[in-house]
Amino acid sequence: MHSFFFVLSTLIIGYLLFSSLSYLGLFALAFRKVKNENNLVHRESTEILLRNQNTYPVSILVPAYNEEVGVVSTVRSLLALEYPQKEVIVIDDGSKDMTSEQMIKEFKMTQIPFAFRTHIPTAEIEAIYQSTIFPYIRLIKKANGGKADALNAGINLSSFAYFCAIDGDSILENDGLYKTMKPIIESDGQVIVTGGSVRIANGSTISRSKVEVIDLPRHPVVIMQIVEYFRAFLIGRLALSQLNILLIVSGAFGVFNKERVIQAGGYNKNTVGEDMELVVRLHRLLREEKSKQRIEYVPDPVCWTEAPESLEVLQSQRIRWQRGLFETLWTHRKMMLNPKYGAVGMLSMPYFLFIELLGAVFEFLGYFIIFGGFFFSLVDPTIALIMFIVTILYGSLISALAVLLEELTLHKYPKVSHLMRLYFWALTEAFWYRPLMVIWRIQGIFAAFRKTAHWGDMKRKGIST
Repeated sequence: MHSFFFVLSTLIIGYLLFSSLSYLGLFALAFRKVKNENNLVHRESTEILLRNQNTYPVSILVPAYNEEVGVVSTVRSLLALEYPQKEVIVIDDGSKDMTSEQMIKEFKMTQIPFAFRTHIPTAEIEAIYQSTIFPYIRLIKKANGGKADALNAGINLSSFAYFCAIDGDSILENDGLYKTMKPIIESDGQVIVTGGSVRIANGSTISRSKVEVIDLPRHPVVIMQIVEYFRAFLIGRLALSQLNILLIVSGAFGVFNKERVIQAGGYNKNTVGEDMELVVRLHRLLREEKSKQRIEYVPDPVCWTEAPESLEVLQSQRIRWQRGLFETLWTHRKMMLNPKYGAVGMLSMPYFLFIELLGAVFEFLGYFIIFGGFFFSLVDPTIALIMFIVTILYGSLISALAVLLEELTLHKYPKVSHLMRLYFWALTEAFWYRPLMVIWRIQGIFAAFRKTAHWGDMKRKGIST
């Protein structure tokens, strides 16, 4: 029995060290990108760039389900965007609250006749409204079909060649859309998808749909989510984007080539991870066509969103995310370790399988070995201690590096006290926050087999004052 646990411990230690080295490799790639960009001497102002005649008009799609608290603030922030030509389409996916009523009242909307091409089949469209004061703002009321179905309805109604998908509780910085479109504009359309950074608004002061004062929340659970977002966006996505193997563009904020999305079949209604699944499907399409088009992550644009403050809501969110990851990898299992799909199939897909998905299983076994070693002598206490140290290195120190990268890139938390608090909580991650994530991620794997689809409701306080 002891020999079995010794072998298991050795395998887990090896896995955690390999995972840590993988993260360090991604950090090195991300750091090099940040360093190169910081060394650029030319810094065009947004005003000059906006006069560029080659900017593409953009349709902004806002899927909303029970978003009466935040949807008006989100649309107001979109009105303030510095971008030459845009339209805003809010899709009320059968809300049971006053989402549509809030929109109709705030923007003085009237019902209009509608006829449009159904590129992608959706649930029934009940009515379409248009603002009398801002004619480029429209509202779709439709039967409930889920977030993917709502986005597909928005795509059908949209007028322009590119669309931006943004959550109904999010607020974009004024130049966020332009900066996200910049790689598409400069590549003359060779970049077909871009994603921007998402930041947590809890604790900050937001007035008139604009972030006035950036501050940290008091709740440790929310602070840890901020650190977690740093790690996911600034290390993972920035590094993978350099290799053109980025598999996730956040559902909270991303820009897409509409023609390519329609060609791929739109958003998949049969998964809760519709954002990742679409990006993987687009990669698959590009590789099968042997296309040189790219999918990129842009670290600078910031979209502010509200994070869960209760463990119950956070648990539901993380189970849903893990389930979406599982479903996407299973749907596109043909790409796994398949040379036909290049680095996506040979590097990115295995990374998400063995590090992001199965990592929770290995970490859980690691906690079991640590606990069993110290309290039940299942393994030599020395091995349990090594496992404990490796676990801390795997979690907390990687998160601390993510905070460092945030300071080098966006520098959104300028106070020294902010950084000290972020570093402190990052170093505590392995002792309380990460074990919770591990348990919930394992629950997400099991949830993938139950196939119960829902929007993933979150009780919101609202991020505007």
